[in-house]
Amino acid sequence: MARVRREIRFLLNGRRIALANVQPECTLLDFLRLECRLTGTKEGCAEGDCGACTVLVGRLDETGLVYEGVNACIRFLASLDGCHVVTVEHLKRADGTLHPVQQALVDHHGSQCGFCTPGFVMSLYALAMRTPHPSTTEIEKALQGNLCRCTGYESIVRAARAISAYGDLRDDPLAAEREAVTAELTAMRDGARVEIGEGRARLVIPANVDDLAEVLGAEPHATLVAGATDVGLWVTKFMRDIAPVVFIGGLSQLRTVREEDGVLTIGAGVSYTQAMPHLAARIPALGPLFERIGGEQVRNQGTIGGNIANGSPIGDTPPPLIALGARLTLRHGETRRTIPLEDFFIDYGKQDRRPGEFVEAVHVPLPSADARFAAWKVSKRRDEDITAVLGAFHLRIADDGTVAMARIAYGGMAATPKRARAVEEALVGKPWTPATVEEALSAYERDFTPISDMRASAEYRMLAAKNLLKRFFLETSGGGPLQVTRHEAA
Repeated sequence: MARVRREIRFLLNGRRIALANVQPECTLLDFLRLECRLTGTKEGCAEGDCGACTVLVGRLDETGLVYEGVNACIRFLASLDGCHVVTVEHLKRADGTLHPVQQALVDHHGSQCGFCTPGFVMSLYALAMRTPHPSTTEIEKALQGNLCRCTGYESIVRAARAISAYGDLRDDPLAAEREAVTAELTAMRDGARVEIGEGRARLVIPANVDDLAEVLGAEPHATLVAGATDVGLWVTKFMRDIAPVVFIGGLSQLRTVREEDGVLTIGAGVSYTQAMPHLAARIPALGPLFERIGGEQVRNQGTIGGNIANGSPIGDTPPPLIALGARLTLRHGETRRTIPLEDFFIDYGKQDRRPGEFVEAVHVPLPSADARFAAWKVSKRRDEDITAVLGAFHLRIADDGTVAMARIAYGGMAATPKRARAVEEALVGKPWTPATVEEALSAYERDFTPISDMRASAEYRMLAAKNLLKRFFLETSGGGPLQVTRHEAA
């Protein structure tokens, strides 16, 4: 068993924090506002959508000290052990003048009521640190997770373009403190397990992955929390009791990505942001899809393993990974088993994960050079919205023009992410032509019986799913006389 520490330690702006009395469900936002009176960080939605609570969290990885914008409203305080939290109050210059990001927003009229402005400041600060001269596309992507009801965004985008004209950000507080912060965070890495509280108020931060296996062996029904982009809402919206909680977001062994023998292995703790460059470089169709998962704050926090382990029928990563033939490694103690990802999802809310077992990694076979692959998400709005239907398509065409292999998977069409096996069977061995695609459409009813809910009607989902197959044909074959069916509202 690892050595045990009874407190969490982190840096908050310019001071060191050590807390021995932390409730598992305590959010960073509540701590900042209620305990520290740092009220620049606002509560808007309390579900990670509006960005008014955006702060920066710095952590050490293999490249050094990395700062990312996160939603304080769904980030649990205990998950910050060994991190540096930066709020808008820390941007103030020593002489009291505004930070360049703040001054740019003032001069370009980027604030009206002002409620959302601190969140915009922090998101733009994170962007300016990594990209001093961003394009409009980069600015819009950085602000996907920040909502404003007043300005119409144009003035904020203009301010973002102008930030570099207000001074060199190498002189800002985080740059000046970087070496000292790195040293302090390094010193906090003591290799200890953190245990705080008892019973329903208990939380654990394992020392490493082996320690995680030991912890879950003793407490198999504990709630695992990585990025908390889903579990956070269990607390803020549904008032669920989640303790005891095991926080795994800081385990570096779960945050690795490696490629070997044509397979990309992604640790369960790898965030969307961390995974995106690897996946987009090797499977380009996944880049645009990942850019539509939440906002940047959600992508910085949310993990591939968490999205899979939650088992949601509308999770964005399982359908494309299933279509690619991904496999999942599950671990219990020292025992590991690897299963096809599609077999992990049994029924709504039920996965093939035994008590004390956890997702350790997902293995994604890279598509062959002659494969055709695409994945598309349908939602009510383009950015930061939950999926209504997501279709993923992976085909290989033989030299004679027939479909040699087909793997098609959907989210939002069943109680779990699910393959369209009847549709696949209707395609394999047939010529890749409009007639074959049209004939395959009748197989959808054998694969799926979608439901109606607030995101889409059952009829709309079925039509959208079929039209995605038509789109895949048109985009991979040079077109053909296919008729895209339109949904008529009742």
